[in-house]
Amino acid sequence: MNNNNKHRLQAIRQLTDTTYVLEMERRGMDFEPGQHILLGYNGSIHKREYSIYSGAGDEKLEVLIKEVEDGLVSKQLKKLKNGTLLEVEGPLGFFSIDLELIQQKRKFLFIASGTGIAPFHSMVKSHPGLDYTILHGVKYAHEAYERHAYDPERYVLCTSRDDKGDFHGRVTDYIRQHDIDKGTVCYFCGNFNMIRDAMRLLEKKGIPAEQLHAEVYF
Repeated sequence: MNNNNKHRLQAIRQLTDTTYVLEMERRGMDFEPGQHILLGYNGSIHKREYSIYSGAGDEKLEVLIKEVEDGLVSKQLKKLKNGTLLEVEGPLGFFSIDLELIQQKRKFLFIASGTGIAPFHSMVKSHPGLDYTILHGVKYAHEAYERHAYDPERYVLCTSRDDKGDFHGRVTDYIRQHDIDKGTVCYFCGNFNMIRDAMRLLEKKGIPAEQLHAEVYF
């Protein structure tokens, strides 16, 4: 039996009624902040893609998961007990920051909807001193998942269903109403429609297409 991809569950951190962080053994896995893994419980044929939530220097491997109403894996994983073996494939993908851009001290704009903030959590933890702004689009303010992990001056919570965030409206509304430096490198993760609309708005504001990088989830 191949145990190279087996990682033991260490804890589940509940953030909201439907969203949680799964903490598991890292077992020396190297990854680029922004990459994702395929995850399922040991022996299951069902696996799902989740962005890595932990930083490159963290001891644990973490993913941020939202229970999907008809979702099989997200509900299964939430019920597992500490010590359970999980199957992990990866890391996968090319959604990461070019280190040359960091060395050039470029400005970064991270645009996320819901749990799409996960890769940016990894990037911020992994690259201290990063010149970033995060636009996090959610329905309600209580969905600001662990916002204490970010510089409060750099995190903008955009809430569409209540006015308890930093900005009342969608991330696309925020982009429409604010100037964006044309040298900013932009990364998007989350809902397909949000990404498409935000990209179009930023292109209209003069951001070159080569500075727009997306990870589409749903």
